[in-house]
Amino acid sequence: MNAAMRELNYQPNTLAWSLQGKQTKMIGVIMPSITNPFFAELVAAIEDKLEADGYKMLLCDAGQDSDKERRYLRMLEANQVDGIIAGSHNLGIEEYQRYGLPIVSFDRYLSDQVPIVTSDNYQGGCLATQALVDAGCGHVYFVGNPVKTGNPTSRRFDGYADTVAAAGLTVHTARSAFYESPAAKARELRELLTSGRKIDGVFCSDDLTAILLLKEARKLGIRVPEDLKIVGFDGTQPVPDLAGTLVKLLYERIADPEKKLAQNSYLLPVKLLRNQTV
Repeated sequence: MNAAMRELNYQPNTLAWSLQGKQTKMIGVIMPSITNPFFAELVAAIEDKLEADGYKMLLCDAGQDSDKERRYLRMLEANQVDGIIAGSHNLGIEEYQRYGLPIVSFDRYLSDQVPIVTSDNYQGGCLATQALVDAGCGHVYFVGNPVKTGNPTSRRFDGYADTVAAAGLTVHTARSAFYESPAAKARELRELLTSGRKIDGVFCSDDLTAILLLKEARKLGIRVPEDLKIVGFDGTQPVPDLAGTLVKLLYERIADPEKKLAQNSYLLPVKLLRNQTV
């Protein structure tokens, strides 16, 4: 019996028995980091839309911990949430294919039965890099994690690499992991800027890294944008549209979980926002 309960991810909950067949008006939201400005903004937009419709949100910060994400999944099921918006980047969590809850994913493939909402990461990488090329940069670096398969950053890197190649320039990368602390990232960025490499343009895969790079450049007396031009990615994403699409699709899944998906992926366009760093 216990083995079967573990296999089925069974979580005893006395409240759940009284709610069988009823909606709790609670939605679980799993994100990789609520300290990241982009995810904080996205979560706030999702909560606003849910609250306007009488729903409460249970927020789960999974970080880079697959086991933690699995525990959150079991907790959300035990609390009989009506559905889940999943946006963390821990890969290979097969439990998403086993739970019967309505699920919508942000920026991550979970299964053929789970709709995905994502920004056009590739086009965003192209736009950001082209802006640097058009501004006269001849040594453009990508700062992020270009090799993690399945992570949205990989498509941003693809857009960067293709645009650099089309301009006849060389691909340059500097690793900056999403999960590293701001202090650790700042040290790595300072080392990059003091390495003696020729760098006149940088495309950062997220805005937090871009902000840290700008701060480190100013500390070193590097003028931005005169000596170094910087573009981040997150500011290009249509946060209100992402939140609205995620919530709308989840409502549809809650209303009819067995309904065949009209499409599996929803790709939202991005746009370049210019400021004083390019």
